[in-house]
Amino acid sequence: MTYTLKELANFIDHTNLKPDVKEDALKTLCQEAKDYGFKMVAINQSQTAFCKELLVDSPVHVGAAIAFPLGQTSLASKLFETQNAIEMGADEIDYVINIAALKKGDYAYLKAEMEAIVALCRKHQVTSKVIFENCYLTKTEIKKLALIAKDIQPDYIKTSTGFGPSGATVEDVKLMKDTVGDNVLVKAAGGIRDLKTMLAMLKAGAARIGTSSSLKIMAEAKVLGYK
Repeated sequence: MTYTLKELANFIDHTNLKPDVKEDALKTLCQEAKDYGFKMVAINQSQTAFCKELLVDSPVHVGAAIAFPLGQTSLASKLFETQNAIEMGADEIDYVINIAALKKGDYAYLKAEMEAIVALCRKHQVTSKVIFENCYLTKTEIKKLALIAKDIQPDYIKTSTGFGPSGATVEDVKLMKDTVGDNVLVKAAGGIRDLKTMLAMLKAGAARIGTSSSLKIMAEAKVLGYK
């Protein structure tokens, strides 16, 4: 499939989740998102209000990362963090599952966690994304978790935080999309640093791309004649 530059940009969650990010870098991130027409800026939760103010008159969404990047906080903590992000102006929530609970096979906990966070997002008409962090999961675990998502229907399931030992793979995106079907969208994130990789993820079924290489990808697209 051929995309326009505007369509390519609108797939992208323009990302800066560095722990030492400075306000000037966030100002640049938000301005770039406005200039290029990226869908969202992906930032750490505490920076939500600052970025929302910068983007207040823009269609660019503010996406807050919750329990990031390890996911190892209680459900009560994740719900508080989500509610707080929404109160600060978050349009989208990307939360990390409790990977330790998954590893001990506690799918009932993972289902309850997903139900509660997705319900809170729905209540406030905020987009919900569930980060699996696939680099720690087996294919069987990915599929089981995707089946839970198929039932609960968050807006997106997401491959990775970008902080693990590896990021998105075409194989995982395809597995996730094949499992959830049309019920849930898939976001690919982690290690997507060029246009070729982005297009491969879209072809495999991703509907959103998380990357900190957004400008490089757009520059490549222009060189290749995308209009």
